[in-house]
Amino acid sequence: MSAAPKANPPIRTLLGPGPSPVSSRVLQALSLPVVGHLDPKFLEIMDQSMAMLREVFQTKNRLALPMSGTGSAGMETCFVNLIEPGDAVLIGVNGVFGTRMVDVAQRCGAQVDTVDAEWGTALDGQNFKTALAKKKYKLVAVVHAETSTGVLQPLDEIAKLVHESGALLLVDAVTSLGGAPVRVDELGIDACYSGTQKCLGCPPGLSPVTFNERTVEVIRNRKTKVQSWYLDLSMIEKYWGSERLYHHTAPISMNYALHEALRIVLEEGLQSAWQRHRRVHETFIREMRRLEIEPAVAESIRAPMINAIKIPTGVDDAKVRQRLYDDFDIEIGAGLGPLKGKIWRVGLMGHGSSEENVAILAKALKQLI
Repeated sequence: MSAAPKANPPIRTLLGPGPSPVSSRVLQALSLPVVGHLDPKFLEIMDQSMAMLREVFQTKNRLALPMSGTGSAGMETCFVNLIEPGDAVLIGVNGVFGTRMVDVAQRCGAQVDTVDAEWGTALDGQNFKTALAKKKYKLVAVVHAETSTGVLQPLDEIAKLVHESGALLLVDAVTSLGGAPVRVDELGIDACYSGTQKCLGCPPGLSPVTFNERTVEVIRNRKTKVQSWYLDLSMIEKYWGSERLYHHTAPISMNYALHEALRIVLEEGLQSAWQRHRRVHETFIREMRRLEIEPAVAESIRAPMINAIKIPTGVDDAKVRQRLYDDFDIEIGAGLGPLKGKIWRVGLMGHGSSEENVAILAKALKQLI
């Protein structure tokens, strides 16, 4: 059998829900020499990445590290380490990723209840208050930026209610980290996970997570083994900590990429990065309204990095997205679930959050609709 042709992917303007555009600096980091996962120089890079992740998560947690795998691996890491069969878990569901949390928690043997909201709206804190008054939960989980709907969930009220109930608070920050304040320590978030391919401006492949000491104690006092060997933090923390005990071979090149991506975020400054995402989002809304395209989410809860807009009446959703690929080398995202065919999801994340990209998309859509 002859070899397949050389891979020749197109150069796209990535304005979908992820992956986001990647800086040339990060791409160059991927090509650095590969060393062993216990090489002293690689261990230095690991320590530096952990320190930078603490800054980005806004935490002093000792445990802040990138798990091997995409954002979904981060989700599983949190659930498999914190949940044992029979544990009561409450999950906010207002989109795909809340729904996915329910599936993952159930696979861990959790007894799951949900607080639900219509897709495209925020979860109501009072509904959490009602649920928490009825039952003692071990863990409450919510999505900060729901990638499937473009909603940025307010967390302050929910966090306060969860703490008062004594439950652990788990937050999905896959899409928000680096693009909006996550405030792990300020909100008392017990465990949080993200992904590299959104506002951190890195290729998909790692999932940053952080756990506070309260959750570390929960892991240490488990009655049963962690369901997943690969994602077992009781072992992985010994590789990322001072013991340096081998667990699995770290994805060396992806760790180089994340290290450089974090350097870029912190060189800009977190506040500046958040302000840029907000400014570009506001520019995007103005440009879309010039084309008579309206946002699909109320202004107070719009996620600035993942912009949901209503597909104009009479416009062929699939045809427009295909023409964007074929004629303009632009990717945007389709609606999912009950929003399929009703919205487009435009990612303006990380390196891709720029007025230039807004102008490129607006010019293309003006020709197509």
